[in-house]
Amino acid sequence: MTTSPLHVQLDAYEGPLDLLLDLIRRQQLNIYDIPIHKITEQYLAYMARAAELNFEISSDFIYMAATLIQIKSRMLLPKDPELEKISPEEDPRKELVDRLVEHERFKNAAEMLHQKRLIEEAIWSNPRMQEFVQETEEGGGDMSVSLFDLVQTLQKILERAKNKPLYEVGKEDVTVPDMIKMLKSVLTDVGRGGRLGATQLFERQRSRRGMICLFLAILEMVRMQAVKLVQQEAFGDIGLERHDNFEKVFAQEQAMAAIQEEYI
Repeated sequence: MTTSPLHVQLDAYEGPLDLLLDLIRRQQLNIYDIPIHKITEQYLAYMARAAELNFEISSDFIYMAATLIQIKSRMLLPKDPELEKISPEEDPRKELVDRLVEHERFKNAAEMLHQKRLIEEAIWSNPRMQEFVQETEEGGGDMSVSLFDLVQTLQKILERAKNKPLYEVGKEDVTVPDMIKMLKSVLTDVGRGGRLGATQLFERQRSRRGMICLFLAILEMVRMQAVKLVQQEAFGDIGLERHDNFEKVFAQEQAMAAIQEEYI
């Protein structure tokens, strides 16, 4: 039996996409040209090893195993050259590749936020932090929000969305720059001091892709200091407000041009 090249604990993966990404990255494979036969064998070896150790495997891992076997079978089927000329068949791996790329981008963003949270915790360990909290609680002011809180909000919305029967609606071509333009337009309409609720913004999106593009757009706008995140109370909904530099940021054409190039 083929053995996995990985020497890691079996509980190191939160889901099947994490496992597949680890297999691909550790072996420096091209994610856009996955050797499906090799990856499938290694994935199944991981599943077999988990079963030997009585490790609880979620249905997501089992479903992915079936998906990999199906893709492998489709790629082994001979193709009719004449039929290919009339209607070329889409690469059976394409949907999986798209999911992996999207998942990796989200993981990278989450990791970046984790690092930022560690920095923020070091900053807010200042003895004056308690005094700040008391002032906001007594005066009803807004509390500062870490970007990590935004990740948690998105995760909650994604979990709720799993229970919606019509969650994915067709194929959306929405992009991060599109979402930035949308947020810019809405924040311009609400004016200075106006606020948008993050939860409502996420729930308006028709697909998981739309939610993640919105999430990345918010990150970009925070990074550019075009928006700021606020909370009226601990664990309350996160609000988006125009930053003092809002108009200045969008007056610079090169800012949007750089984002367009990054997300091509």
